[in-house]
Amino acid sequence: MRCRPPGVNWSRPNRFMSPFADRMAGIPFDFDQPCDPPLEIVGVTPTGEHQLPPGVSERIAIYTPHDGGAIPARFYFRPDGVTPRVEPTRLVEQHVSMRDWGANLVAEELARTLGLASYARCKLARVLLDFNRFPGRTAVDGGEPLETLAIGRIFANVLRHDEATALLESYYDPISEGIEAFFADSLVGIAIHTYDETHASRTKRADLSIISLPLSYQRDARLTYGVFDPMYPDHLAESTCSRILRDRISLNLERSGFRVTHNHPYPIPDGGIEMRAQVWHFFRFLQQQFSKDHPDTIGRPDYETVWTMLLDTNLRLAEADALRGYIHRFRRVRPDERAPFQAALEAYQHIQRYLETSDAVTDFRRSPDRPSSLGIEIRKDLLCSFDPETGIPKRPDAEQLETARHIARAIAGAIATYIDTDRRVYEEVGRDKPLAPLPR
Repeated sequence: MRCRPPGVNWSRPNRFMSPFADRMAGIPFDFDQPCDPPLEIVGVTPTGEHQLPPGVSERIAIYTPHDGGAIPARFYFRPDGVTPRVEPTRLVEQHVSMRDWGANLVAEELARTLGLASYARCKLARVLLDFNRFPGRTAVDGGEPLETLAIGRIFANVLRHDEATALLESYYDPISEGIEAFFADSLVGIAIHTYDETHASRTKRADLSIISLPLSYQRDARLTYGVFDPMYPDHLAESTCSRILRDRISLNLERSGFRVTHNHPYPIPDGGIEMRAQVWHFFRFLQQQFSKDHPDTIGRPDYETVWTMLLDTNLRLAEADALRGYIHRFRRVRPDERAPFQAALEAYQHIQRYLETSDAVTDFRRSPDRPSSLGIEIRKDLLCSFDPETGIPKRPDAEQLETARHIARAIAGAIATYIDTDRRVYEEVGRDKPLAPLPR
């Protein structure tokens, strides 16, 4: 059992020491810890408390996007290798505030209790790079927290263009590839987060919050136009997970003595992994259905270009963005480049007609393999204490370790019940009930 959040400098013996460690000696965190690969698949020893049916445990994905503590030396220091890019006191203050302290602790317990082999955690410090957002630099002088971009606000202006590009290519993209592989066949994906004890008003937050509603849908009852391809049906964004699973987890936690709320004090950012995963899963499902009915399109460059664009939910591919601009913004291309764009447009329109005239959306909504993605926020003070003078987190005490286990057992029990009972009954009842008509 890990008894402290990774990356906190309780002591340094027997730890990896980089050649830059002496230059970070006055900082209470070992930012110089190794982070290759940046997404770590952490092996755990299952307890066997909840035995899921054969083949199901491999389809439960637990991950922590914000409990990492690494800042590679090439981004911590300026090109001279000596001067910090960000004033150390300010960096430490922001790191303490932004990190999801204790999330790895719960994720490990949850994976063990469910009988999983591992969970995934991002190793980079969120203050530098937040994979739970769309790529780009965060505006320094504004921007709502849920609308920030991946490169942290305090690093946005201190990285040159080539350095910001290197940060995304060296860390954001490998995390993306790792998460895609980790999620590819998932049935349930759960992100473990932690949040502050109180609101800005100083009233105490609920012990936990279950997050399953995207920001733009909460605000406008639709996704912001152009964030994802408009072919994605807006009504699918009403919830990123099965409501039965969400409510089963909530009920189990309440019965275990925890106070639970939903989508408060904030929902899922549109660039959050939970939302991006839903769009990615839908377009992959659509690709499989379309290719089955139109096998002659498999491997054709015009159709492959469209699928690449639709599945680019991380908004990282320039060629996908170029096609999006041509199709949806009517952007001009040089005459000698028009032919492949026009062919891709016709392929897009073919796929769009198929979506409108087939049962693909209904089949996806009713599919027993439709994935659920949700975030669970846990109050930090339940898992970690902070020194009242320095603000630095202290190692969890015995009560906090037991609380982490208690929370994990409640969530695991809910998932097991959902898999064993709720999911099957829901499918059987739902199969004979007509769905509400789709909006036109």
